[in-house]
Amino acid sequence: MDWIDLEDEYERLYREQRKLSRKEHGSNNYENQRQAVGKVKRHIRQKVLDYQHKLTIWLVTEYDAVFVEDLNVAEMLQDDGNARNKQAAAWRQFITLLEYKGELYGTHVVQVEAAGTTKECATCGVETAKPIWVREHSCPSCGFECNRDANAAMNVLQRGFAELGLGWPESTSVETAFPTDTHSVSAKRVVETGSPTLNEATPVAE
Repeated sequence: MDWIDLEDEYERLYREQRKLSRKEHGSNNYENQRQAVGKVKRHIRQKVLDYQHKLTIWLVTEYDAVFVEDLNVAEMLQDDGNARNKQAAAWRQFITLLEYKGELYGTHVVQVEAAGTTKECATCGVETAKPIWVREHSCPSCGFECNRDANAAMNVLQRGFAELGLGWPESTSVETAFPTDTHSVSAKRVVETGSPTLNEATPVAE
């Protein structure tokens, strides 16, 4: 499924907010422009919600199990920063929709422990600290190398299998909800999604 594209919407929001900043606070022009800004924000929220509905339907009809990181959304919402709060709220909304539709379609939706999924090697389990700008996983212990997100996805997948009481089939690899930069990591009937890093919307492995 394609990514959501909000570039045009956010450019329009930026323009409308700039116009608002030039209006005299409390004037009729200010109020009219404030409503214009609110209209753009509502359009963005509606577009995000529509995308989340389509994405969750696709996930639960395409796969038998979906594993997601169990993020502390309540704590995230208390953090400073409006953008961070919006991401946290959108993630909670996404999980709520996913769990609801999972029940409707008989798909397992499992939240797993999020701590260490990026640091831990999916092959041998050795933890290696990675700054956020390091996008590749390279294990100093076993030599396993792959995209950072794919490694995290495989860890979430293994934890999801464990939560369901299943072993780790050697023939099963991992498929993230969206493509990473690695070669094929397809997993038939199983998908992992991770932390929300796009504006108010999409889940990707952290």
